[in-house]
Parts: sequence; structure tokens; C-alpha cells
Amino acid sequence: MAYDGPMVNLVLLLFCLVIGFLLRVSKRLPENAASTLSALILHVPLPAMIILSIPRLEWSFALISLCLVAWIIFAASFLFFRWLGPKLGWDQKVIGCLILTGGLGNTAFVGFPIIETFFGKESLKHAILLDQAGSFLIASSLGIWVATFYAHGKMPAKELFKRVISFPPFVAFSFSLLLSAFTWQASGDVEILLEKLSSLLAPIALITVGLQLKFEGMKEDAKYLLAGLGFKLFFAPLLIFGLYHLGGVPEKFFRVAVMEAAMAPMTVAYILASTHGLHPRLAGKMLGLGVPISFLTLTLWYYFL
Repeated sequence: MAYDGPMVNLVLLLFCLVIGFLLRVSKRLPENAASTLSALILHVPLPAMIILSIPRLEWSFALISLCLVAWIIFAASFLFFRWLGPKLGWDQKVIGCLILTGGLGNTAFVGFPIIETFFGKESLKHAILLDQAGSFLIASSLGIWVATFYAHGKMPAKELFKRVISFPPFVAFSFSLLLSAFTWQASGDVEILLEKLSSLLAPIALITVGLQLKFEGMKEDAKYLLAGLGFKLFFAPLLIFGLYHLGGVPEKFFRVAVMEAAMAPMTVAYILASTHGLHPRLAGKMLGLGVPISFLTLTLWYYFL
């Protein structure tokens, strides 16, 4: 995955978010612009990123603690919101939205520059492994299943299976695993092409979020945002802190694990939720508000560590 320096991604992220918001306010784009852009992401930059990234995964037993971070958080998010939602009478689509946006962290686009800024370039390779073998892998597999399940409710297993395997990112994921089996990795012109296509993901995603970032409905969404962002920005890193402290994980892995666990919701989680109709307004707020708030909470976590 291309990486351009410690602060460029953060500035670009906020800049694109503002662009999308201003485009919505000015009404210069059609009403369906956000859904069209989301569909574009699912069919072009996201599959390109999957094919570029998955075959490059390097597995190591010594680094398994980093790989497990995102899996632990996603499992905890699934169990927590599956318990809390029905208890409070929340709609199934709200629950699905919070599982995705609360369980998947922005461990790459926000995570990489944060980790490099706080811990130096040497720690970046650990963050990349955590993202690729964790967040990205989950979003490409279990994330698609959760989005499909909560969007359509209880459907025949055959129909659910058909929807998942025909989903463009899953097709790319399956294809990338086949490439991995043949030890193929993108290189030369193919690598350049995939990098340029995948680099469109974050800017278009954040513009899309901006297009759907509406502050009306804050009162109705407040309880969902409190639960979702509270889980993602505080409980998730606290869970990893406790487990990894007790497990005696080496400090160089421990610090990266906790900080990556504290990242704001993942852009792909927002895309999965919004394109499946899982309360797009809430998904947009989880990402749109979560990113700027996380800059403060990440600083607090850094000094806590």
C-alpha cells in the first residue's frame, strides 16, 4: 500500500471530508451522488486494493499478537452490540451498522501516519501487518457477511451465500488468495496500476461521507453514537490493553496494538454499512465525527501508555 508521509493522509482525510460536506450544502451534485460513489468504490478501488495487498501478507508466529488485535475487537463488537441492541430495542440495521463501524478501525489511512508520528518509522511495519492481516482481512470477509446478514435479515443460507460470493470485494479477496497460493505479487506496470486505482479509495470514501454528513437527527442518533464511539475509541483499546498487558506482549508490539485498537471507524466499514442500507446516516456520523474526535483520544491514549 502506498504511503506518503506522516501527516499527509490526515490532512487529506479531513480535506476530503470538508469537500464532500460543502458539495452537499451547495447542492451541486445529484441527490444520489453518495450512493453512486459508494458503488464505484466497491467495484474499482476496493478490489484493486485487495488484489494489491492480500498476496503481500507475510505470516509469522512471532507477530500473531498483532494479527489478532482486529479479530478480537471485531468479535467483541459483534457480541456487545448483539447483546446491547435487542436489550434496548434497537433496529437490526442500527445493530449491524454499529457492529461494523465499532468493530473495524481505520488502522491504515489514519493508523499509519499516527503510528509513525508517535513511535517512528520502525513501528510502521507492525502497523501494516496488523492492518492487512486484521482489519483489512476482516472487512473483506466477515465484514461482508455481517453487512449482508443485517441488511436482509434471516434469509435462506443459499441466498446469503450467493450474495456474499457475488459481492465485488469478496470476489477480489478470493482471487487474491488464489494468487497468494501461487506466490504471485503485483509488480511493474501492474503494481503501478493497482496502486493508482486503490489510492482513490480513501479520498472518494471521505468525500462520500461528507456528502452524507448531516447534523440533523443528532438527538435521535446520540445514543447510538455514544455507544458506538464509546466502544471504538475507549473500550476496544482498553480491552487490548488489558489482554496484552496480562499476556506479556513485548512493548514494541504492545504500544502499536493499543494505539491501533483506538483508531476511529474504518472507511470500508462505513461503505459496507451505507451500501447495504444499514442506517447510512449513522454510519456517516460514526466516521465523520469519529475521525476528528479520535485525534484527541489517541493523544490521551499515547500519554496513558
